[in-house]
Amino acid sequence: MPTVTVTRTYLRLPSRDAARPRRAGDQRLTLERLAPCPAPLYRTLYRDVGRDWHWLDREAWSDERLATHLGGSGVSVHVLRVGDEVAGYFELVRHERGDVEIAYFGLVPRFVGRGLGAHLLSEAIDAAFALDATEVWLHTCTLDHPAALANYRARGFEPFRVETYEASLP
Repeated sequence: MPTVTVTRTYLRLPSRDAARPRRAGDQRLTLERLAPCPAPLYRTLYRDVGRDWHWLDREAWSDERLATHLGGSGVSVHVLRVGDEVAGYFELVRHERGDVEIAYFGLVPRFVGRGLGAHLLSEAIDAAFALDATEVWLHTCTLDHPAALANYRARGFEPFRVETYEASLP
């Protein structure tokens, strides 16, 4: 397995007023909160969205551990659909101190490049602040889509920490 140096950037949005939303005009777009998201469906979303970006963390989780996590009171999963097709999803985690993390966020490959990333991130921001977030934060890395960091910055997120680490890729 090749080893690569990865740069991870943490970003935060301190308030709803700092957000710069952008919405897609497609009337077929719907957002659904899955409460709770069934573990098998989550695995499908995670793999479909994260496969190209080396998302591996949750692959090691047992179904029981994943179901327990997804059923937690501070966790919510939201799915974006274009008509009947799943286009992407995000997972929010509300922490005890009041901040909300966008833990996972992304689009299914066939929906990338249509402006839906900005729309989905705007929806994630709204959903996070609807949970009375004191701030919203996330992280991205150089293994993610090349436009990810620019999308986060364009929606109002500002970096607050950068770190590097070594990763072995399959």
